[in-house]
Amino acid sequence: MELRFIRGGVCAVDGVLAAGCREGKYGVGLIINRGSTAAAVFTSNRVRAEPVKLTERVIADGSISAIVANSGNANCFTGREGMDDARRMARKVAESLSMDESEVAVASTGVIGRRMPIDKIEFLIQSAAAQLENSEAASGALAEAIMTTDTFPKEVAVEFELETGEKARIGAVAKGSGMIAPNMATMLSFITTDVDASSSELTEALRVAVDESFNMLIVDGDESTNDMVIISSTRTSGRIDSNFREALVAVCRELARMMARDGEGATKSFQVDVVNAGTHEDAKMAARAIAGSSLVKTAIFGADPNWGRIVAAAGYSGAEFDPEEISVTLESDSESVVIVDHGDILAFEGTEELETAERVMTSKEIRIIVDLAAGDESATAYGCDLTYDYVRINAEYTT
Repeated sequence: MELRFIRGGVCAVDGVLAAGCREGKYGVGLIINRGSTAAAVFTSNRVRAEPVKLTERVIADGSISAIVANSGNANCFTGREGMDDARRMARKVAESLSMDESEVAVASTGVIGRRMPIDKIEFLIQSAAAQLENSEAASGALAEAIMTTDTFPKEVAVEFELETGEKARIGAVAKGSGMIAPNMATMLSFITTDVDASSSELTEALRVAVDESFNMLIVDGDESTNDMVIISSTRTSGRIDSNFREALVAVCRELARMMARDGEGATKSFQVDVVNAGTHEDAKMAARAIAGSSLVKTAIFGADPNWGRIVAAAGYSGAEFDPEEISVTLESDSESVVIVDHGDILAFEGTEELETAERVMTSKEIRIIVDLAAGDESATAYGCDLTYDYVRINAEYTT
C-alpha cells in the first residue's frame, strides 16, 4: 500500500475543526467532530485522573462530538472537586458550541495533585471555541496548546487508498516527552479519520496500533495517570480494511518516534529492532527491555557502544534465546557495523569495528539491531538517551 504523508494534522480530515489557545503555562485545545464514531485506549495506572474517568463514560456509547484538552494541570488525585472541574470543562464546551456535554471528551496533562484553575481554563475554552476552523494552522495551534515539557508540537497526517480504490485520510496530534513507559498510550493523542467504521472496529484497530507503537516507546519508565488516545471518524470515506489498519499503525509509529526524539532532556533518539526471535512476544520483550534500560540510555548519551549493556538487557527481558548465538549491529544514517556476531565480540579496542561503532554512537538518531537467532519474529521499540537535563527538568517540574 502506498502511504503519502501530508500536512494538516487532525484537520487533514474534511469537516474536523480544531483550535488552541495558551496563556502562560496553561493551554486549551479543541477538536470538533460532531456525531463521530469513536474509540479510545486509556492508562492502566490504578491512579487515574478525573478526565480519564469522565471520558471513559462519555465514549462508552462509541460516539463523541468534541474533545477538550488542557495543559498545565493534570486534574489527578483531586477527588470530587476534580471531577466537578472536568465536568465544568465539558459543560463549557457544550454551552459554547450548542451540544450536549455528554458528547464531550475531556483530557488533561500537567502537574498531578493540584486543583485545576478552572476559571482560567473556562476562559481559554471560550477563546478557543471562537477560533475553530478546518485548517493546518488550527491543528498546529491545538498541538502547541497541549504541550507541557515538549519542545516541539507533534502532528502527522497521511492519505492512502483503501482496497476499493477510495482515498482515505488519517490525521493526528500528540503530546508527550516525559512519564512515558510501555504500558498503554503513554501520552495524549487525538486521531481523526474519514474511514467508515463502527466503534468496535475502531477499537480493535486502535489497540493493535497502540501495541505496535506507543506501547513500544520508553522515555523514563514512569507511566502517566492521564494517558489517553482517542480516534474519531466522520465516516465519509470507504469501509475500514487492512489498508486502514496498516496506515493507522504507521501514523502511531511516527508519533512514537517524535516523542522519542523529544524525550525530556534528550539529545539523541534510538530505535531497537529485535529480529529472528522465537515468538513475537519474545521480540517485544527484548526490544522493550533494551530501549528501557537506564544503562543503555546513558551509554547512548555518552556515545559508548557498550554491547554488554545491550546483551544484558536482552538477557533479563524474559525472551528465550541462546547467548552464544546473539548478534548486535549499530547503525546511523551513514554507517553500519556489527559489534557482536553470533556471540563473538568484534568491537575490541583498536579494531576498525570499534572505531566505526564510536562514530555511529555520536549520531542524533541511532538504530540498534539485535538478532536472537531463535526464529523469524521481530519487533521494534523506541527510546532516547538519559541526560543530566532529564534530572533538572523533573527536579524543577512543580516549581
